[in-house]
Amino acid sequence: MNPSQHRRGLLDTNTVISLPRLTEPSVLPEEPLISAITLAELSVGPLVATSEVERAARQAQVQQAEADFDPLPFDVSAARAFARVAASLRRAGRKPTTRAYDAMIAAVAIAQGLPLYTSNIEDFTGIDGLHVIAVPHPDQVPEQRT
Repeated sequence: MNPSQHRRGLLDTNTVISLPRLTEPSVLPEEPLISAITLAELSVGPLVATSEVERAARQAQVQQAEADFDPLPFDVSAARAFARVAASLRRAGRKPTTRAYDAMIAAVAIAQGLPLYTSNIEDFTGIDGLHVIAVPHPDQVPEQRT
């Protein structure tokens, strides 16, 4: 196991969407998990798609997530953690309602004591007690070092 790799970790929705295209799967935890919030966020996709092709692709993502994962619930512990997440975001000058899905996913990670794997680190900036691990987005070109 990669020393920076955790045994268990919660995947953010963007990471779940990118799974089939990830070029470096070793950045993921040994046991990747998702929350019910991610499944809810994915389920919105087909309903707001603007074409049949997009709708079908998004529905396939939902079905794949349902087949691959047993989502962690947003339970009482997550609800309590959400209060801390919302307070952290407010202290950081951010509105928790702006990124409600992200705040709720962060709450599940905190409640479960899991690191959160995401390509959108800035979405989780300012949340106390959340361990965020960057997942390179497959569409990003790595920087060339000279």
